[in-house]
Amino acid sequence: REPISLEVPVGSEEDSELGDFIPDTEVESPINATAHKLLSEQIKTVLNTLPAREQKVLRMRFGLDDGYSHTLEEVGYVFQVTRERIRQIEAKALRRLRHPSRSKKLKDYID
Repeated sequence: REPISLEVPVGSEEDSELGDFIPDTEVESPINATAHKLLSEQIKTVLNTLPAREQKVLRMRFGLDDGYSHTLEEVGYVFQVTRERIRQIEAKALRRLRHPSRSKKLKDYID
């Protein structure tokens, strides 16, 4: 086969090029970007219903603020408690999030 230029005009008016129809896999689609933003906002809303300490533990453990998931030990160091205590706080916070009054806000995002 002979190579074809991506700048070859396409269509009867020739105002489009072949390269215009090749998807850019490096860019997130607008639909996915919007869904991700809405999910982030809902997570923030639901987390704000928890006590401040539980919010902070979950944010650190799941990397919701800085994109880095912190270990139990790292979170414990910040709160000056043992990693076991952080595990307990995390478990309690997750139990609270499973309550229907909170979880119903996130159900639409589960596949």
